[in-house]
Amino acid sequence: MNIALVIIIVIAIIVAIVSGLNAALQWLLWVAIIIGVIALIAFLLRVLSGRNRS
Repeated sequence: MNIALVIIIVIAIIVAIVSGLNAALQWLLWVAIIIGVIALIAFLLRVLSGRNRS
């Protein structure tokens, strides 16, 4: 997996934890969810396109 995707996923998890602990920063939870979904889609596209080429 690309190192940038790992970093994005880790940041999304950290932001989700921080926003879960602080109710005033609830918007960060949505940011974390969006970033996580984008990272997951990017990872799936990379895996699927890699299998199609081989």
